[in-house]
Amino acid sequence: MLIISDVHAAFDALAEVARAGKPLLVLGDLLNFIDYRTGDGMAMEVYGHDFVWSMIDNRARGDWHASRTLWADVSRGREQELRERVREAALRQYEQTTNALRGATAYVTFGNVDWPEALRDCLPDGSQFMDGDVAEIEGYRVGFVGGGSPTPVGARGEVSHEDMASKLDAIGPVDILCSHLPPSIEPLYRDVVTGRLERCSPPILDYIKTYQPRYHYFGDVHQPQAQRWRIGDTVSINVGYFRATRRAVEHV
Repeated sequence: MLIISDVHAAFDALAEVARAGKPLLVLGDLLNFIDYRTGDGMAMEVYGHDFVWSMIDNRARGDWHASRTLWADVSRGREQELRERVREAALRQYEQTTNALRGATAYVTFGNVDWPEALRDCLPDGSQFMDGDVAEIEGYRVGFVGGGSPTPVGARGEVSHEDMASKLDAIGPVDILCSHLPPSIEPLYRDVVTGRLERCSPPILDYIKTYQPRYHYFGDVHQPQAQRWRIGDTVSINVGYFRATRRAVEHV
């Protein structure tokens, strides 16, 4: 099986991996709202250059208040128009998701920038939306939990710690756990480029300590201090920033 995360609109590379003829596990963040390296994405298309680079600066400083203020200022009086333009841009990207995955056997969960319902609806035949679900893949019992940690932004793909714990309880013991978020092990969620601690999931760490799946695969942190970590008998692995690497991790 092949595993990727953080596609962020790299749909040509996604299509290439999907054509490999192996089960494909996609761990969220199909949409590209802002590429924090280049500024590309839906935000540039809808809100413009100045907004995007101010948002990038706010994120680098971890200034959520400044981001909320900026968003309110740029949207004032145009809220409905801008919401509709963002919705149209997101649906166009999900149409590209449909085309990239057509013909593949794929298991897809969502990340913090995704719109879970729209992602579920866009998946073609042969692809399954997975969240709090378990699938038998190549002889392994594989569990999936989607979503990002809650932030003051309140994005559609964010999930409370309580809801994450409930989803993990629902899947029970598995051989492989797949999530968008890392467990709350600091080297796994520290981004060495920004120097900041990114989001993480205490419930995922609690689950791993309790059930000890053989493997845990995740994404979300694009440039982690550590790409893998052993938690008891579990090996926890960041599968990488697919938009940049254009490579899948193969489970062997």
